[in-house]
Amino acid sequence: MIDMTKSSLLDRQLAHGVLRLTVGINTLIHGVGRLFGAGGAAGFAAKTSGLFVGTPLPQSLVYAFLIVLPFAEAILGVLITLGLLTRWALTLAGLLIAVFVFGTSLRSDWTTVGLQMIYAICYYLLLRNLAENYFSVDTLLTRDRRHSA
Repeated sequence: MIDMTKSSLLDRQLAHGVLRLTVGINTLIHGVGRLFGAGGAAGFAAKTSGLFVGTPLPQSLVYAFLIVLPFAEAILGVLITLGLLTRWALTLAGLLIAVFVFGTSLRSDWTTVGLQMIYAICYYLLLRNLAENYFSVDTLLTRDRRHSA
């Protein structure tokens, strides 16, 4: 007979792992694509900063943010994909999405804001259910510490 408690826990852990892996890969590829795409980070920043002309944001600030963004996305993507420093990586990625929503709202691009809100919901769900983060480097490190103590 199947123990429904263990089955349910495993299902939640698998669900968390699959969503975390998917969101992590998405974030990682955003960053890597911007780093190694046409013109690299500078080309991405130059092209994208033009979208913010006419907003109250200073162009120099927008450009500086966009230069750093691909590196931040790549690093956060790796951490989230692996499940390493998961709480902080998800928190920072969620705050990054909040910055995206702010900037995109200033442009009145509500369709893109809607898509960004889906990312925000994913980060919320992953953080809210962090106790289910079993299939991760964090869990391996915690398990190793417990066994060596």
